[in-house]
Amino acid sequence: MDQLGFAESFLGPEIGRNRRLERIDALLDWASIGRRLTAGLEAGEGRPPYPPLAMFKALLLQQWYGLSDPGLEEALLDRLSFRRFCGLPLDGTTPDETTLCRFRGRLGSADLGGALFEEVARQLEARGFLLKTGTLIDATLVAASVRPPPDRPVAETTPGEHSVSRLDPDANWTRSGAKRHLFFGYKAHIGVDQGSGLIRSRKMTPAKISESEVADMLICGDEGAVYADKAYDKKARREALKARGVKDRIMHRRNKHHDLTRWQKLRNKLIRTRRAPIENVFGTWKRLYGFARARYRGLAANALHLDLLAIAFNLRRAERLA
Repeated sequence: MDQLGFAESFLGPEIGRNRRLERIDALLDWASIGRRLTAGLEAGEGRPPYPPLAMFKALLLQQWYGLSDPGLEEALLDRLSFRRFCGLPLDGTTPDETTLCRFRGRLGSADLGGALFEEVARQLEARGFLLKTGTLIDATLVAASVRPPPDRPVAETTPGEHSVSRLDPDANWTRSGAKRHLFFGYKAHIGVDQGSGLIRSRKMTPAKISESEVADMLICGDEGAVYADKAYDKKARREALKARGVKDRIMHRRNKHHDLTRWQKLRNKLIRTRRAPIENVFGTWKRLYGFARARYRGLAANALHLDLLAIAFNLRRAERLA
């Protein structure tokens, strides 16, 4: 993959360069990632037509540039910088949309999304990008890729199990916002390193799963503090953080028996300011990466997509930090 193709040997060094992709390429030991891919996929359907590492890098390009599978196929044919980043020779063939789709399916079947995320995170941590002064946790709703089922819940009832999509049975209903609007789809939960802005943990669930139910999976345990909004307010969680020596920076929630004290209101205001950067991650995903709506059907496929988005975001963020 490091050797120039016959056609590329006639091009000057500046032709088809993308300096951002070159900087990202220099961040990691890609050979280590390639070995993980090869080991995880070798029990599959035989030798793939393209190197697994080249295919994985192509899927990262898909996240950064918001491309569909046909769009990625066309871009790999057209853009020299994409071929160079993937290690595909300029005088060779490139994967078509079917090959790309099948490779993504193999990643999911081999359950490699988490392992790849952890390997990239390990390398970025080894390079000193993580600060670990705190973890910001939150979640965002992601609309399903299919239309909501016609038998949606009525406004007065809680979204029920009867309102299931035949096309995507893993997606379900929840209510969102102050007006409690119905929403059909998924929920992406993440933990972000305070200061660096890198994603340290992530979890995809159906939309009805509450933030508090997933929160403990997002806490790494080696951070200095945990910042979260009032949806995560739970006495047992506060006690567990204290026992681990992690500072509790979870906002307080009022209840029907007691209003918030003046001190709690001030504390909530300060925490809200500190945890605001996590909204930048969601904004980037939805504005630039097209994550306002799920791209695939089913929880497993969308969980893999979340892994790829998190890896892509971390590499772009680390490139800026570097």
